[in-house]
Amino acid sequence: MSRPTGVAAAPLPGAAEEFLVWMAVEKGRAANTLEAYRRDLRRYVAWLQAPGTAAGTTTVTAATEADVTAYVASLRASGLAPASVARAVVVVRALHRYMATERLADIDPTVRLETPRRPSGLPKALSEAQIARLFDAVATNAPLDSHQIAVRRRDSALLEVLYGSGLRISEAVGLSLGDIDLDSRLLRAFGKGAKERVVPLGSLATAALGSWFADGVRDRLAPPRWRSRDDQAAVFLNQRGGRLTRQGGWLVLSGYARLAGLSDVVSPHVLRHSCATHMLDHGADIRAVQELLGHASISTTQLYTKVVTDRLWAVYAQSHPRARR
Repeated sequence: MSRPTGVAAAPLPGAAEEFLVWMAVEKGRAANTLEAYRRDLRRYVAWLQAPGTAAGTTTVTAATEADVTAYVASLRASGLAPASVARAVVVVRALHRYMATERLADIDPTVRLETPRRPSGLPKALSEAQIARLFDAVATNAPLDSHQIAVRRRDSALLEVLYGSGLRISEAVGLSLGDIDLDSRLLRAFGKGAKERVVPLGSLATAALGSWFADGVRDRLAPPRWRSRDDQAAVFLNQRGGRLTRQGGWLVLSGYARLAGLSDVVSPHVLRHSCATHMLDHGADIRAVQELLGHASISTTQLYTKVVTDRLWAVYAQSHPRARR
């Protein structure tokens, strides 16, 4: 009988909580990343504590190499995506390494554990024609009241920033007024691990932001009284006058994707992928694209070069008279 792989609602043991604090303070992991780690660790703890094997239940600090190996096998058998299995194994390994280093456990049972290879799936990208359709969906000739005009200008600015500067959705909605310099056409973004980078604003993104800030348009979404300084400083506001959330930004994009007939292929990250792919299509240096996107490793950015190469081969095969011989 195999142990379940469901996520338990019970709190994590103290060692695991200390590990998460260490990941936040010492490693600078983002809140969303830590929440994913917490879910992975809850699944692991629940599996270790569930009855149903000859070994019986055990704790994180007492887990053996055989326990960890069996857990990884159960993840694979449960139907989890390979990327999710790889992340779960990385988290479990990091936890046990931390506990052994801090002398919270006698051994590290993951020393000989192989990390499953994360599949190098190619990022999706829209064509430039599809990007044009998406932005056409934001523009409208229909009569709008002042509130609707404000919402449209906000949405246009958000989409231009996502595609024009290649920001993650969390980076875009996290922008504050002090992060934008329209005169220099630059913005400051805070990426994974709160890493700061300065990236350029394209002319269309600059114009869209200028329209959003001009003539008190942004103030039309402001509340009578700000709930917090963070809301007051936010570049992008929701319709209640608070800072737009990641989920809110996704809903904005998905609404226009439906209007453009692209709802099956568009997400905030697809705009980021499209930004990188189109820049490489037009001859951008891969190091410059790495800097723009805030990738820690050039190998991440190199995924886009394969997209560009695959597209080049497809065009070549269709158009060159000797390509198919």
